[in-house]
Amino acid sequence: MTKATVRGRAGTGAGTSARQRSVAAAARAASKRAEKAHESALDEEEAATQSAVVDEASGSGTGADTEARERAKGAVRDEAGAEKSAKPLSGAVTAVLAALVVAGLVAAAMLGWEYREDQRTQEARTEALAVARKAAPEILSYDYRHLDRDFAKARAHLTGSFAGKYRKTTTRVVAPTAKKYQGVVTATVAKPPAGGASAASLVSASPEKVVVLLFMNQVTNSTQVSGPRLDLNRVRMTLVDTSGGWKVSALDAL
Repeated sequence: MTKATVRGRAGTGAGTSARQRSVAAAARAASKRAEKAHESALDEEEAATQSAVVDEASGSGTGADTEARERAKGAVRDEAGAEKSAKPLSGAVTAVLAALVVAGLVAAAMLGWEYREDQRTQEARTEALAVARKAAPEILSYDYRHLDRDFAKARAHLTGSFAGKYRKTTTRVVAPTAKKYQGVVTATVAKPPAGGASAASLVSASPEKVVVLLFMNQVTNSTQVSGPRLDLNRVRMTLVDTSGGWKVSALDAL
């Protein structure tokens, strides 16, 4: 009985040691699992922290981008507003400049036209005055011995209705009287006593029409007078520019 009891106790001690070793192993395993759980918790916390940081940084960047976009939009709006406000001013400036250019062109054209007109008028004065000095003596002179020749020479200087009136007057009045009294009339443009150009002056002038005042000396010989008779006359002659040159369109005794 004693041996059995000893063996029982020995078995009991061996069982106890085995259980203690099992408890220790379980404790160590539990400790390792706890450490792993703690490390996992730390990793998760760190990951969460990093994620929060990333989210914060991302949120901050988005805010900065939004602000930058808002500033860009504001700048575009300001630029558009400036362009809109500048367009009326630009249009006004363009209109003013265009008006100035047109006015300048018109003024230049007018000055050019006036210059050409002045040149033409000056030429008309010179040419018409020369024609008047030559035409007046031939128109106002005649000789009963060759009336047709004298009248034809005079008509070469005439134009328009005045040519018809001259023909009618010379045919109906002058020719019969000159033949009847053997009339000879010699007309010349008066000259100053000291000499110089004949007494003719311009009354008015334009490129197409010139009016001249002439001082004429007419010496008449006929059977009605005992000797030559001198008449001092003033005549106003109107000349017009025609395709055949300057011609007399009117002649009036003053």
